[in-house]
Amino acid sequence: MSTKGPYAPIAVTCAVIMIVLGVLVSGEGLSGPDALAERWVQRTFGADADLLRLLVLPTEAYVLIPVALIAAGLCLLARRRPEAALTIAGPLIAIFANTWVLKPLFDRWKSTWLAYPSGHTVALVAVLTVLVLLARPGVATAVIAVVGAVVLVGVTIGMIGLGFHYLTDVVGGTLFAVSTVCATWVPLSWAARRRAPAPSDG
Repeated sequence: MSTKGPYAPIAVTCAVIMIVLGVLVSGEGLSGPDALAERWVQRTFGADADLLRLLVLPTEAYVLIPVALIAAGLCLLARRRPEAALTIAGPLIAIFANTWVLKPLFDRWKSTWLAYPSGHTVALVAVLTVLVLLARPGVATAVIAVVGAVVLVGVTIGMIGLGFHYLTDVVGGTLFAVSTVCATWVPLSWAARRRAPAPSDG
């Protein structure tokens, strides 16, 4: 994993878009894109509740926690301590900040719970983003990114179909998770560069 990269610009860009979207949907129900997505999901998958529940399975804690712990353990075995710290800190910061700060701030409701940004999405995408950053550049990164995108599409369909979230909640959750993980890596990568041994002049 590179300690240099456009992590800060990515974090800022995703955060700004998430905030703008949150302001636009704050306190309201269905937006235009939400209504279109909901009609399509209901028309295509509405009668298959078992499939919808299966699609949201990757967002469950009993799936995500083992994945994060395994990734952290592998980083520690490889003596990649900053990466191990990112694996735990990135998702935790994203989840707690979303639950205790962003949801009350944007005050968007879905039935009886705060919905924007989607907490299910934040947890999933934070872990997926960490895995993408940890992977060696090239085929591994591309495979994880593609598989993650497919999983996210399935999760989006499941959450809309089960009435958990609007489409824009998922988009906001995705943006915030990517932003938080990238922002978390900035100081960790800086610390990793500081600790790296200086190249020999001999």
